[in-house]
Amino acid sequence: MNNIQSSAATTGSTGAAPVVYGQSDRPPRGDYTRAHADYTCTQDYASYTEAEHDTYHRLYERQSALLPGRASQHFIDALPSLGAKERIPRFEEVNERLFKATGWEIVGVPGLIPEVPFFSLLAQRKFPVTDWIRKPEEFEYIVEPDIFHDLFGHVPLLFNPVMADFIQAYGQGGLKAAELGVCEMLSRLYWYTVEFGLIRENGGVRAYGAGILSSVGELEYSVNSPQPHRLPLQLERTMRTLYKIDTYQQTYFVIDDMPHLLNLADTDFAPLYEQLRQLPTIGAKELLPGEQLI
Repeated sequence: MNNIQSSAATTGSTGAAPVVYGQSDRPPRGDYTRAHADYTCTQDYASYTEAEHDTYHRLYERQSALLPGRASQHFIDALPSLGAKERIPRFEEVNERLFKATGWEIVGVPGLIPEVPFFSLLAQRKFPVTDWIRKPEEFEYIVEPDIFHDLFGHVPLLFNPVMADFIQAYGQGGLKAAELGVCEMLSRLYWYTVEFGLIRENGGVRAYGAGILSSVGELEYSVNSPQPHRLPLQLERTMRTLYKIDTYQQTYFVIDDMPHLLNLADTDFAPLYEQLRQLPTIGAKELLPGEQLI
């Protein structure tokens, strides 16, 4: 995501420093002087160096080799739609295929963007993709989203009609949440579904969240490690649960299937927000009495 993971600047002016909901010692980066009024920017494809193309290729090769048995089959089936893996894709070429599939398109952004512009883009079926790629010393781990995270992690499932509709509904709901001043609550739902979601498949769990799918370590950890808590996704529980943006998650929430996401989107969130205002947040690794792990 680009976006709600660290969610957004509190002001609408370009160049504003993003404010993080999760906890991190590193500020997000990005050249916001390049951004238009809606925070989008043109992909400067000619500026990518051969070393940067090679970084993308090596990241793609390494991550795709880890998918079998760990990633959702929905993601594995959609990944070829992203296009050639040897070089950073051109956004316009991805969009030719993506728009035909689900009516979505990707747009370039310089980094994390404010909440309302982010929600507005999603509501228009436009997904913001950071256009810079990590440095060689960040090959193993990067806190903020780069072009590999956004393209490899997010875009393939935008070819899936159910995920495509869910993310648009999230954007529409986000605009309402911004009016009510409850974006932080809603950001947790995005975090624990679109970014770090697990799904029941083949008698176990598989990853469909972009933050997991683009991470070499968390893909194995989230699915097979005995350390984290895996809980059935329930809206109130999920939207009360805190998270960190610079470590593996300590709790994951598991959906039953892809249509489960659309069922969430059909919820009337207004009374839920009022209920959540009265309840304390839940720690990232806290279990409530009676909860059963998956």
